[in-house]
Amino acid sequence: MTERTRRDLCPGLLRPWIADDGALVRVRVPGGQLPTAALDGLLDVARRHGDGAVHLTSRANLQVRGLAHDDGCLPDEVVDAVMATGLMPSASHERVRNVMASPLTGRSGGRADLRPVVRDLDERLCADPALAALAGRFLFVLDDGRGDVAGRDLDLGLVAISADRVQLRAGRDGWGPVVAIDEAAEALVGLARRFLERAGSQAGSPWHVDELDGAGAALVGTGHPRHDETRVSAEPPPLGRISQDDGRLALHLAAPDGRLDRRLMDDVLALGPPRVVVTPWRTLIVPDLENA
Repeated sequence: MTERTRRDLCPGLLRPWIADDGALVRVRVPGGQLPTAALDGLLDVARRHGDGAVHLTSRANLQVRGLAHDDGCLPDEVVDAVMATGLMPSASHERVRNVMASPLTGRSGGRADLRPVVRDLDERLCADPALAALAGRFLFVLDDGRGDVAGRDLDLGLVAISADRVQLRAGRDGWGPVVAIDEAAEALVGLARRFLERAGSQAGSPWHVDELDGAGAALVGTGHPRHDETRVSAEPPPLGRISQDDGRLALHLAAPDGRLDRRLMDDVLALGPPRVVVTPWRTLIVPDLENA
């Protein structure tokens, strides 16, 4: 059990973290997938109001730093500008949309396309008022069976064992049932509700599944042996060109020190992609390019 005496202070847009260089805002990007125009819009916010760059995080989320504030509150124009990007569909749930997924899922390799699961999970999280109580550090990790994010610390998650079946996870060592892929998001949301029921709502309540009495087994039980197909591990994809399963290609681009600046963004825009993918390795994937 945890010995904390306060609630989670993980930053968001409406509750920024106040650092030495100004306010810090973290924007959750479920699965790392977002419209290119939204990323460009967030960079404009950083250039007009912050330190000039969008910072990529190890959870495939985005941060803007160096923002002016008034006793911890951002100016309305900054909040409005971030909201205009479309990256914060729920003010009440902005800090709980922490969903990491295999960045190339559905495009190159992997056993299953987890993009529909990510969308379904995000929508279900935002639709349930009770789930706004999840800590901002509570993390869902969805691995498509290749093993690139399977080794990450997590609260809840899954590993694909085939194109249409996944095994659920809870905490470091808890393995749950195998379910159909189109039932996975609903099952994960059910486990998140069960976590909140067991964690309680006191100042010292657990933030993470492994802090519960009984850890992950308290949520999924102990009658689910780990499927052999979940024993996977993979290194991040190399930088450069990546062949997609549909014959197109993706470009895996470095972002020095995890910083996306105007020069790198202009290089991305020149390729004309409708969407980009932020990775847990603080890099950027530009997918769905014609293989000319």
